[in-house]
Amino acid sequence: MSGFQYTLGDHCQAMPMTEPFKLLLNATRVHALGHHLQRVAPPFDRPRFEALALAGLDALELKARAMHIADALEATLPDPFEVGAQWLEAALAPVLPGDALGDLQTGPLGLAGWALWPAGEWVARRGLDTPARALETLHALTQRFTAEWAIRPLLLHHPTLTLATLQHWCSDPSPHVRRLVSEGSRPRLPWGMQLRPLIADPSPTLPLLAALQDDPSPYVRRSVANHLNDIAKDHPAVVVDWLRRCLPDASPERRALLRHASRSLIKAGDTAVLEHWGQGTALDGRATLAVAPGSIALGDGVTLSATLTSLARQPQALVVDYVVHHVKANGRTSPKVFKGWSLTLAPGEVRTLVKRHAVRPITTRVYHPGAHRVALQVNGAVVAEDGFVLCGGAVSPGPAGNAPD
Repeated sequence: MSGFQYTLGDHCQAMPMTEPFKLLLNATRVHALGHHLQRVAPPFDRPRFEALALAGLDALELKARAMHIADALEATLPDPFEVGAQWLEAALAPVLPGDALGDLQTGPLGLAGWALWPAGEWVARRGLDTPARALETLHALTQRFTAEWAIRPLLLHHPTLTLATLQHWCSDPSPHVRRLVSEGSRPRLPWGMQLRPLIADPSPTLPLLAALQDDPSPYVRRSVANHLNDIAKDHPAVVVDWLRRCLPDASPERRALLRHASRSLIKAGDTAVLEHWGQGTALDGRATLAVAPGSIALGDGVTLSATLTSLARQPQALVVDYVVHHVKANGRTSPKVFKGWSLTLAPGEVRTLVKRHAVRPITTRVYHPGAHRVALQVNGAVVAEDGFVLCGGAVSPGPAGNAPD
């Protein structure tokens, strides 16, 4: 992914801007896994592991590489699970203090960083019959990389034990473990299996989030915000009630968390959420929107110029976003809300807002030619519209795009 910097789950280290993303898992990390496992457990069949892990690796993308290397671990780590878990834990690098992420990488002292994604997958596969022991291993592993994906099968197959363990981990001294409590139980974690029972009913994780929303680590609080934002996609009333209870008299840190947790509902114009943030009333005034140029090719962009004129006698707190109605293959349109501005409009003020909107290939969208309507949205209500025409044929997703949260 040329020209792309990635921060998945906050555990990623930036790749050089010219390196393909998939090289986060490469032959060097395979050899490191083999070296450190054999270092602590001489019976480990390092040659066979490396041969299996490297066979066909170059043709795979990142997640497929992790699963492929996990297959090799399954074929070479011993039964019973407890023995393989002991070997893996012994091969880990020492725990680092704090929540610094840049130093989470394999070195002479042991395994850390990206090499441990396949190891977590091995735990998720082989540890299901001994869940308490598997959770011990994930507690150790997450302090060197992350176990946010690996813990999810345990949540599905052993929910009572796993949720009780997560509750206990809310007071763990490691911010990496406390973050796992929130991140691993997110209903819709990017790149992780969906937790359908928690999508249907998020109440089992709400006590965990309540225990962590004032955590001293911003790293942990950011995960809580993302978890609440996940819940908002299926149960907006839960987050509205959370704001009702937790926003009054909140500390600046909690307010920042709750604002981030509200972002999807704010972009969607949810009136109840906007009211909690003092932005629930309609614009008292006039608005115009101009989009230029009127016709572009894929790879170009348009400039949005919005003008707001206040007719009010009091200041107005406004959330100003814009909605692009993308043309689909069948000629219909699909709306996508983009973040604009948060501002206070003074009495009688005239404010002009300008933003550049690029129209270029990304992994998550196929563009089709036609008229694209653009709507200006203030505090959840459309107040002005314009548009542009995209010329050219349908374009498949390109190599660059937005990473998951």
